[in-house]
Amino acid sequence: MPTPKKKTSRSRRNMRRSHDGLSQPAWAIDAKSKELVRPHRAFKGADGAYYYKGQQISAATKE
Repeated sequence: MPTPKKKTSRSRRNMRRSHDGLSQPAWAIDAKSKELVRPHRAFKGADGAYYYKGQQISAATKE
């Protein structure tokens, strides 16, 4: 089995892993309901209707 010719330094090893860190998801506040929502996604409001960019895109469903 092949083995490396030289030891990988701490610096080079850490540079390789630099993109592995976790980042916080982006959140926005809806202007109408003041709820936290994910940007560029439709979300279900408290009334059961779906909203996108502050506008209602589907009617509320009765369950």
